[in-house]
Amino acid sequence: MIKVTIIGSGNVAQHLINVFLASAQIELVQVFARKKESVLHLLDFDKIVTAYTDLKEADLYILAVSDGAISTVSSQLPFVNKLVVHTSGNASITALDDKNRKGVFYPLQTFSKNKPIDFSVIPICLETENPTDFQLIDKVAKSISTAVFTINSQQRKALHVAAVFVNNFTNHLYQIGQDICEEHQIPFGILMPLIQETAQKIKTLSPQDAQTGPARRHDETTIQSHENFLTHDNQILIYKILTQSIQNHGKKL
Repeated sequence: MIKVTIIGSGNVAQHLINVFLASAQIELVQVFARKKESVLHLLDFDKIVTAYTDLKEADLYILAVSDGAISTVSSQLPFVNKLVVHTSGNASITALDDKNRKGVFYPLQTFSKNKPIDFSVIPICLETENPTDFQLIDKVAKSISTAVFTINSQQRKALHVAAVFVNNFTNHLYQIGQDICEEHQIPFGILMPLIQETAQKIKTLSPQDAQTGPARRHDETTIQSHENFLTHDNQILIYKILTQSIQNHGKKL
């Protein structure tokens, strides 16, 4: 079995803890957490450590920490020449301290602590500095997912930016839609079939071919009516920017 230690206790760390505990190919040696209580509901008390000096021998150390903490945490690890990887979509592999072998183990998904997720379909993007280390993290990734990709730091940054557009920004638009519904005493749930169909369509159509609506049709009467109807400046601004972006897509500005 491959021995793995997780350093971190946030959303990504907690999902990794769950999936590794369920894997027949992985032995979860330890989890480092600043507060044991944060992960005590997931694993035994004696597997949780709060001091780096208490970390035991493992084949792989996964830093599931914030981007800003990667450099600091990796520099504080009390060992050398071990394989240490981070889970960031944005940070370069060079963010890790040079005293250990470096890699990236990036699961491309949105994680919430209390929302169960099927890890077997989550794309895991891998990068290492040498082929031997890649073979190891490739085995780890394939033990929990059927979608494993070799992605370098530049490609991963592009993926992360793209993910912000299709996930974070889209979710914010859901929030605006909910605000508009609530302002006019309409249940947000009415929009659920539309949201689901929009997501399903791009499995068979390109986003460009799936695009509909007044901006795509250049329906200026409806566009102006919507802008006049909206009562919040931020909503009007976003509506105008997205309308222009749809209409200008594919054109050189």
